[in-house]
Amino acid sequence: MRKFECAFTESPEPPRTLVEATYLRLRRDIIEGRLAPGTKLRVEHLKDDYGIGAGTLREALSLLLSDALVVSEGQRGFYVSQTSLADLQDITRSRILLECQALRQSILEGDDDWEANLVAAYHKLDQMEKTQGNVNKTNAAEWEARNRHFHEALIGACTSRWLRYMIGLLYRQAERYRYLTIVHSARPRKVHDEHTAIYRAALARDVDAATRALERHIDANSSTVESLSGSSSGPAADDRSAGPHAAPSSRPENPAGWRAI
Repeated sequence: MRKFECAFTESPEPPRTLVEATYLRLRRDIIEGRLAPGTKLRVEHLKDDYGIGAGTLREALSLLLSDALVVSEGQRGFYVSQTSLADLQDITRSRILLECQALRQSILEGDDDWEANLVAAYHKLDQMEKTQGNVNKTNAAEWEARNRHFHEALIGACTSRWLRYMIGLLYRQAERYRYLTIVHSARPRKVHDEHTAIYRAALARDVDAATRALERHIDANSSTVESLSGSSSGPAADDRSAGPHAAPSSRPENPAGWRAI
């Protein structure tokens, strides 16, 4: 299983095994909310939905445990990890700490190839944000792919594979929360301006300006999700402290999508 390669972006190569393919499908379904927080992952049902054997499914679910997207409750089986404001805030703080360090290293050590990759990634994201405006349910998947590519390009010259791996795991967790803002139509932000500020500072090799812009950007993502907690159209705010390893709710299969924000 190519955990290091698959932590951040989707691998351009097809999955090498059925377990890997199932893991990636389940991960995407959890991140995009098709498998809602707190949902019990019943092997007998999922194996039919995904067209695989029970053994393959259990192996894939075990891989998701290390991503903190799935929890195992002893004899009760697997559940999709809960969401909460406390969890989001923890993810945000950790992303700021790690991504700013990786960006700093990339700016200081990045060569012409790093610059070229950054320019290309920003251009694709810039074009979409200029022509399509705010992210919605229709363009979310394509925008997220370009956004992920841009963030990866920013830290492309970071040489620590462990740092990149941990950033990838945290990015996936944050991506999960971003999809919630799309589903619940969160207030629009000037995300394009935020991306442009990061890009220009990074390309100018201004470490302090680039890391400040990145920190503001990551924090703004968190604030947008938090704004939904008090919204009547948003999810229930009945458990603001539940982390990813919180015990499943007595109503684990929540059709509304996210329970603990």
